Amino acid sequence: MSNQNKLMSLLLLVALMGCSNTGSNFSPIIDKQGIDEVKYQRDLTECQSISTGAQGAGKDGAKKAVGGAAIGALIGLVGGGNSTNIAQAAGVGGVIGVASGLYSGNAEQETIIRRCLAGRGYRVLN
Repeated sequence: MSNQNKLMSLLLLVALMGCSNTGSNFSPIIDKQGIDEVKYQRDLTECQSISTGAQGAGKDGAKKAVGGAAIGALIGLVGGGNSTNIAQAAGVGGVIGVASGLYSGNAEQETIIRRCLAGRGYRVLN
């Protein structure tokens, strides 16, 4: 495995690790004064489940990966690179596109969870 492939793999791994408390796993900060913790956990789980219906994360990731790969390949081509450099530039663009798509999909899911909990009467602080 080349150094550039290792770097791309590392970048993707770091991007995915950053998603551990995002998307459908997101747990917002709420004012818990006077809150029944058992009921809150049940509501949070239900709201997280509802957010998984947001199909944007996977579709955005795929679209942005293709777009990023195309832009990366174009940059490699314009830079006068050989086929290896073009493929590597496309790979980097694809990784960046996937990370961007995951981020935007996760943001949508987090918004759904916040609104769901607020709609159930919780004071969401973040």
